[in-house]
Amino acid sequence: MGIHLMQPRFPLGKTYATPGALALDVDLSAYLRRHHCGDWGEELCAEDKQANEDALKFGTRLLSCYRTAKGARLYIITEATREMTTVLLPEEY
Repeated sequence: MGIHLMQPRFPLGKTYATPGALALDVDLSAYLRRHHCGDWGEELCAEDKQANEDALKFGTRLLSCYRTAKGARLYIITEATREMTTVLLPEEY
């Protein structure tokens, strides 16, 4: 098995985290890195992952969804303008 180095695929802009995301007490930077490199998470269906790939071409919003080790779902959204990225819980959307 080879080494796979993940490279950023788009600008994140300013990054923010909601109070709910911060309260999870997990390393949010690891999830941000995955999002930044186009690993959209195990919680998205194939159609949503394809929508993100299309968004990279056409400049629309990007959404990732991850399950933390503690079982919580975590969203990361980068706006179409690529000026900001927010880490949040689904109920904070």
